[in-house]
Amino acid sequence: MSPSDIRSWNRDAWDRQVAAGQNQWTKPVSSDITAAAARGEWQIVLTPQKPVPRPWFGPAFPDIDILCLASGGGQQGPILAAAGACVTVFDNSPAQLAQDRMVADRDSLSLLTVEGDAADLSAFPNESFDLIVHPVSNVFMPELAPVWRECHRVLRPGGALLAGMCYPVTYIFDAAAEEKGELIVRHALPYSDLANLSADERKALFKDAPVEFSHTLEEQIGGQTDAGFLLAGFYEDNWSGGANRPLSRYMPCFFATRAVK
Repeated sequence: MSPSDIRSWNRDAWDRQVAAGQNQWTKPVSSDITAAAARGEWQIVLTPQKPVPRPWFGPAFPDIDILCLASGGGQQGPILAAAGACVTVFDNSPAQLAQDRMVADRDSLSLLTVEGDAADLSAFPNESFDLIVHPVSNVFMPELAPVWRECHRVLRPGGALLAGMCYPVTYIFDAAAEEKGELIVRHALPYSDLANLSADERKALFKDAPVEFSHTLEEQIGGQTDAGFLLAGFYEDNWSGGANRPLSRYMPCFFATRAVK
C-alpha cells in the first residue's frame, strides 16, 4: 500500500468503527461530562486510563488555541471546548469528526473540525496553536517524522505537544495467541500489519480494522527532539481492563510525553 492507500484504508476503517459503536475511542462524551467541564471539573486522556496532569495544559488555559490532532470521536475536543478553550479537531475519519460536531451541536459548543492527514497540516499557518493534544494514534501512521515537524511548525513559541504513544514491544507477539492469553514472540520490530501479516491473516484477526504500525522509541521520543522540541513531561499507563491483555500483567504498554517548542 502507498501512503495515500493507507490513509484511505484507515479513514474508511475508522468510519466503520464508528458505525459499529464498539471501539471506546469512537464513543462521544455525554452532556453531563461537558456540563461539568464548563464548571471547571474536567479531565482528558491521551492513553487508555490515566488523566493528563492539569499543569500540562499551562497557566494560560483556557484562553488558548488547541489543536486536537488525530483526536476525533467526540471526546477530548468537546471537553476542552466546554472548559473554555478555542478548539480545532483534526482527523482522518469523517465519521469520527461527525461525532465531535454532534456533541458540539447537542451541547452548544464552539468547535471547528478539519479532515486531513496528520503528516500534512498545511491547512494551518505557522504558529497557529498554543497546544496540541495527540492521543494514541500514531500507530495508524507509517511515518512519524513528518507529523512531529508539522506539529512544531504550527505551534507558537512556548507551545506544547501532548502525545500519547504505545511501547513498541507490544507488537512482537502473535496476535491470535495473545487473544487466548498466551505471549508468543513472533514479530521483529519495527512491526507493520502490511509487512508481517498476510491479507488473509489480517482479515481473520482484525476483520476490517485500521492498519497498524509500531514505532521505535527513537522515532517517537527522539523524533520529537529532532523536530526541535524539548521534553518536559512523561508518564506511563496501561490498557483499561488490563487483565484481558497478557502483556499488561508485566509492564505498562503506553506512555505520554509533554514536549515544548
